Amino acid sequence: MNEPNDGPNGPPSPSEPMIQAVGVTRTFGRGTAAVHALRGANLSIAPGRLVALRGRSGSGKTTLLNILGALDRPTEGAVYVKGREISGLSEKKRNELRRTQIGLIFQSFALVPLMSAYENVEFGLRIAGVPAARHREYAEAALDFVGLKTRMKHRPFEMSGGEQQRVAIARAVAHRPSLLLADEPTAELDSKMGLQVMRVFKELVEREGMTIILTTHDPAIMEIVDHVYALEDGHIVDEG
Repeated sequence: MNEPNDGPNGPPSPSEPMIQAVGVTRTFGRGTAAVHALRGANLSIAPGRLVALRGRSGSGKTTLLNILGALDRPTEGAVYVKGREISGLSEKKRNELRRTQIGLIFQSFALVPLMSAYENVEFGLRIAGVPAARHREYAEAALDFVGLKTRMKHRPFEMSGGEQQRVAIARAVAHRPSLLLADEPTAELDSKMGLQVMRVFKELVEREGMTIILTTHDPAIMEIVDHVYALEDGHIVDEG
C-alpha cells in the first residue's frame, strides 16, 4: 500500500489530534423515556495510534464510534477530524468524509456473498469514488497487505472467519483512509484468528501511519493496543 489518503486538509501535524470529541452527548427519546447513551464525553487521539474503547454492553461504545465515524450526530457537543468539525456537516459532506477519510469495519463481516474477495474490495473502491483506473492496483495492494492476495478469487463461503474479516479490513483500507473505526472486529473469531487481525491493525498503524479506534471486550486485545479508554455511564475514562 502507498501513502494514505490525507484529503483536502492534508495530514494532521504531530501536535494536532487526528480526532477529538468535545462534550459529546447523545440522547435517544424525550422526556421520561429519554436514554442518555453519552453524557459530555471527551476524547482526543493523536495520529498513528491504535486505541481501544471498552465497556459493558449498552455503555455507549458503538454510539460513540458511530458519531466519530459521522454515521450519527451528537445531541450536544462536537467532533473534529484533523481540526475540522464534522458533527455539523451536511449529510452530503459527511458521506464524502466517510468515503475518502474514514474506513469502517463492523462486527459482522458484511461481505457480499456472491462476490469474490477481490470484487468485495473493488466494490468498496467504487463506493469511495476512487478512479476506475486505480481499482485493480488498490484492491490487490490491500489484499496483499492482509495476506490474501492468493485468495482474492475466493468467495466468502470458501473462507474461514479470520479470512473473511481480513477481506473486510482490506475493503475498509483500500482507499487509504487516515482513520479506521472497527466495532468489535474480533468478536466472531477465536483467539488465534483475533490475534491475526490485531497484527494487521498494528501493521496498518506502524507502516501506513493510520489511526485506528476499535471497541472490544477482550482483555488480550487491550494488552496489544497503545491506549485504552473505558465508557462508564456515558462518560469516557482514560485508562492509559
